[in-house]
Amino acid sequence: MSNNKLAKLLTDTLPSRRSTLFNPWRDRCDDDEPWNGPDAKLTRLAAHLACNPKFILCGEAPSYRGCRHTGIAFTSEHLLLEKGKVPRVSPVSHRLTIKKSPYKEGSATTVWKELYRLGIQDRTILWNALQMHPHKLGKSKSNRTPTPEEFEIGKPALQMLIKEFPSAKVVAVGRSAERLLKSMGIRCEPVRHPAYGGSVKFAEQLERFVGRHARANCG
Repeated sequence: MSNNKLAKLLTDTLPSRRSTLFNPWRDRCDDDEPWNGPDAKLTRLAAHLACNPKFILCGEAPSYRGCRHTGIAFTSEHLLLEKGKVPRVSPVSHRLTIKKSPYKEGSATTVWKELYRLGIQDRTILWNALQMHPHKLGKSKSNRTPTPEEFEIGKPALQMLIKEFPSAKVVAVGRSAERLLKSMGIRCEPVRHPAYGGSVKFAEQLERFVGRHARANCG
């Protein structure tokens, strides 16, 4: 399946215009520059999917500093403004948002640092258990933990992505992703989420898993 078709099919599984869930590929954010609408984010997602991945890293949900504005899990406006930082995605030369300074997202920065350190940045796809940004009612610049019912919304796209890349090793980044993947019968390697002081443990656990996978392929 082409990456453009896959991106469209994945995002078509998601609803729009929910009061506490933002769909980056359908809804418009008041904080975005006019050109950085749903179509621009869908184009970036399609570019990100244009690879034969060795790994799929699945987090919990987008944050208001990250995927809400970029359309790709574990990325930020700041990362996209760095030329060549996110493989396959064309670097942006103009700001994505109207915020005074570009949005940075701590977990995104940590994830990409480790992907490059381990040399897997070109063969990794990033995703979320729930692909919509969960926020408090009336407070779009907030993050909250999705409800069990909201995680159900993410299942069809997650299942579709895993099915499309059956040889990819799935890494559950955080307990929420681990629980959802296991409830779906999907084998995954759990690692600590880099947020809330977990960056060192995340790096250590991801390195061990990638190392085991490399040794198994050589054996």
